[in-house]
Amino acid sequence: MSDGTSFCPGPVSRRSFIEMGGAACGLGLAGLLEAKARSMTVGQSGKDTSVIFVWLPGGPPHMEMYDMKPEAPKEYRGPFMPIKTNVPGIEVCELLPQHAKIADKFNIIRSIHHGFANHPDGHRRFLTGRKPSTPGTGTFVNDTPCVGSMASAALDGVRKTQGLPNYIVLGDRRVKKVDTFSFGSAYLGSHRHPFRVSADPTASDFKIENVTLERTTADRLGDRNTLLNGFDNLRRDVDASGLLGSMDIFNRKAMEMMTSPKVRKAFDLSKEKDSLRDRFGRHEWGQRAILARRLVERGVPWVTVVMENPYVSGIKMPKYGAFNWDSHAVNCHIFDEARVRLSIYDKVVSAMVEDLHARGLNKRVLLVVTGEFGRTPRIAYGTGIKTKVSQPGRDHWARAMSMLVSGGGMRTGQVIGATNKKGEEPIQRAMTPNDLWATVYQHLGVDYTMEFPDFAGRPMPMLPFGEPIPELNPVT
Repeated sequence: MSDGTSFCPGPVSRRSFIEMGGAACGLGLAGLLEAKARSMTVGQSGKDTSVIFVWLPGGPPHMEMYDMKPEAPKEYRGPFMPIKTNVPGIEVCELLPQHAKIADKFNIIRSIHHGFANHPDGHRRFLTGRKPSTPGTGTFVNDTPCVGSMASAALDGVRKTQGLPNYIVLGDRRVKKVDTFSFGSAYLGSHRHPFRVSADPTASDFKIENVTLERTTADRLGDRNTLLNGFDNLRRDVDASGLLGSMDIFNRKAMEMMTSPKVRKAFDLSKEKDSLRDRFGRHEWGQRAILARRLVERGVPWVTVVMENPYVSGIKMPKYGAFNWDSHAVNCHIFDEARVRLSIYDKVVSAMVEDLHARGLNKRVLLVVTGEFGRTPRIAYGTGIKTKVSQPGRDHWARAMSMLVSGGGMRTGQVIGATNKKGEEPIQRAMTPNDLWATVYQHLGVDYTMEFPDFAGRPMPMLPFGEPIPELNPVT
C-alpha cells in the first residue's frame, strides 16, 4: 500500500519556530478535510478526552521491566532485581527508579496476550483488534484499520481541535511510510491515515513536513513562491488577494490550518520551560513526549508517540545496542543494552505521567505505553551481529506482555493480572488487546460496536470482541 504522499515546492526556513512544507497524506489536506466533512458523524461523546499512545516497536521485555521473576530458574531470570515502589506490593525493575517514585499514578497490566509472535502479524493483531487475514506473509500493510484511524473517523465533527488533525503520529523518519508500523487505515481510505510528523523536535530547524497546499490551490494564489516566504508573508498575501473568501470551504480550512498561529503555537516547544524540557530529556523521545501533551491540551483526541531508537540526539549506539526493542541475542546484549535504554525510557515515561498529573490532565487524558508483544521468558544466547561474541537475548513472545496505563480518571496504583512463575502466560485476568482498545474507546466516548463498511461494503464493527477493563473505569 502506498502512503499516498505528494510534495510541495519545499520547506521554508523560519528562525522562531517551524515551517510547513513537504508531504501531505492521502488526498491532500483539503481533500482530507472534505472527506472528513462527508463522513457520518457517529461519535456522540462530546467529552474533552484524549489518548496519548506510546508505541514501543519490537516488543519490550516484560521480565526486565514490569513483571520480574527473581525466583524463576536462572535460565529465565535476568541479572536485575525488582525494587519497591511508593505503593506497597508493587515492584518494578531496578532500572526504573523514577517509576518507583510515582507508582501511585499509574497501573501495570501483566495479563494481555495474543497469538501472533512475529512483528508484521503482531503489529496488525495488536493495532487493529483483529487477527490478520493473511498471517505469515511478512507484510505490515493493514487489511483492517488501525485503532487510531477508527477513533479518528468516529470522532469526526464531534471534537474541536483548534485547526489540528484529530489523529497525529510523532516519530522518526520511519513514520513517513504509514505501513512501517501497521498504522494504515485500510478500508477507511487514505485520508484516515494519521497525520505524521517525523522531524526531530530537538533540531534548530524543526519543521512540520506533513502540511501543504494542494498544487491547484498554490496555482490559484498566483505566486507559488509565497510558499517559500514563511507563514507571515503567506497569510498577508492571501488576505490581500481576496482569494481566501472565494475558495471553497475545504481549501479555506486547509489554508487556515497552514497559517493558523494556534497550529504554530501547538508545535512551538520554545513555549515550554527549560527545566521541564530538561526533565523529559533533550532528545527526540523526550521532546516528542512534550509535543504530545501540547497537542492533547489543544483538543487532539489521539496522539501516538513512537519511541523506537533511544540512541538519538548525541547518544552514541554501542556495539551491544539495538535500534528498536527487538532484543534477540543477534541484535543486542539485552542486559547491557537495557541499562542504557531503560534509563532513558524511565526518565521520559515517568515525566509524562507526572506532567499530566501536575497539569490536571490525568482525568481527561489516558496514557497507554506498550509494544506488540513481550519477550521469551527463557533467555537465549547467540553471536551478536555487531559484537561478534556470544551474548544473551530474548526472542518474540506473544503469550505474555506488560504495559503501563495512567490517567483517564481511573484509580491508579494497581497491578492488573498476573503471569505464572516463569512469566510465560497469564494465570489471572487473561485479556486480549481488544479489551485494552475497548477501554480506550470508552474513554474517548466512542461506541466500539459502531460499524464501518469494508472494501466489499460489508459492515465491520470497530472491535469484533472485547470489553472495557473494569479496573480502569473512571473513578466517580
